Amino acid sequence: MELKIAVVGLGYVGLPVAVAFGKKHPITGFDISSRRIETLKAGIDYTNEVEPKDLKKAEIDFTNEGEKLKAADFIIVAVPTPINQHNQPDLTPLLNASAMVGRNLSKGTIVVFESTVYPGVTEDECVPVLEKASGLKAGEDFFVGYSPERINPGDKEHTFTKILKVVSGQTPEVLDTIAEVYSSVVEAGVHKASSIKVAEAAKVIENTQRDVNIALMNELALIFDRIGIDTTEVLEAAGTKWNFLKFSPGLVGGHCIGVDPYYLTHKAESVGHYPEVILAGRRINDGVGRYIARTVVKKLIHHGVVIQGATVTVLGLTFKENVPDLRNSKVIDIIRELKEFGVCIQVADPQADADEAYREYGVNLIPFNELEKSEAVVIAVPHDEYRDLDWEGICQLLKEDTSVIADIKSVLPLDKKPEAVDLWRL
Repeated sequence: MELKIAVVGLGYVGLPVAVAFGKKHPITGFDISSRRIETLKAGIDYTNEVEPKDLKKAEIDFTNEGEKLKAADFIIVAVPTPINQHNQPDLTPLLNASAMVGRNLSKGTIVVFESTVYPGVTEDECVPVLEKASGLKAGEDFFVGYSPERINPGDKEHTFTKILKVVSGQTPEVLDTIAEVYSSVVEAGVHKASSIKVAEAAKVIENTQRDVNIALMNELALIFDRIGIDTTEVLEAAGTKWNFLKFSPGLVGGHCIGVDPYYLTHKAESVGHYPEVILAGRRINDGVGRYIARTVVKKLIHHGVVIQGATVTVLGLTFKENVPDLRNSKVIDIIRELKEFGVCIQVADPQADADEAYREYGVNLIPFNELEKSEAVVIAVPHDEYRDLDWEGICQLLKEDTSVIADIKSVLPLDKKPEAVDLWRL
């Protein structure tokens, strides 16, 4: 089946999708960002999700001109679905994209949404926008489907073509077409969901499940910290049982795990159910950054450091190691809490864009070689650059009379710890 494919939204999700299809046949890649289009045309993916050689192999007409979508008969929408400051779903990017697609929608076109949503958004929110903007009727003049994205930023093993793809469609015939289109590039195959709502629900619970499990690990870490035993060692011991689920404590940010549960809880509350377990997990995970900051302050006090004016070095600002994505990073919670105590903060991150860091969080990133020696170091995001420093490189960032290191993800080898270092691990 030879369809004219277009991908709307060329971020962490959309670009890998576009490249996969672009390697098979010419497609259109649309994004509202002029900078994004310019850099992609130059062969640069500043998200680092797609290698330059793969980008070069793909035949993609990169554009920010919506009119070019009129030639497409299969449109994939992969735009962000964030939350607002009140942790409520913000469907603005999705609905704006739907309106733009609608204005350029041709009869017979299939529109497939990949953005993470709660059950009902595709049919109840997006379809009316498409119909209003196009003047066409869904199910007659055009059709919709939903195929949840499963991109894991920074993961070079579980890539778009190697992850089983869940697909759904408005009618059985449309579902077959959508399955056939995705099967042409997804080596792992497809799973046909019985309805669009089932596919939407499947996606939103994937990350909700991870969020709840990580929340359990974070709560255990808080308990073990009070008891005085090392969480990592406890988990290593428990992990020797064949059916123990291997999750780790840590900061839970980004545009997936830290966001998706709020979409599900929003829908749950709208139908009269208060989701206690999910929201409890969210509260625990959202409070981890503040707990880390307070622990560092206590450590410094125990070492006789005057907190007001003391300097703490924070290594890493992105939401996850080895990715440049700053969206919904929880490292900022550590920084803000430390500042509440009057601590001076210096932040370094080799992956993050300095302009974006200042624009998003008001944080001035400092090049690593310009960092001043500080009273404590927090390894917040263990990029490979920081892992490679090992103990010697990290300890060089400390003043001679202090030795506090907070290794959030437990990346420094415990058996090589210098005796003078006061190490704390989540």
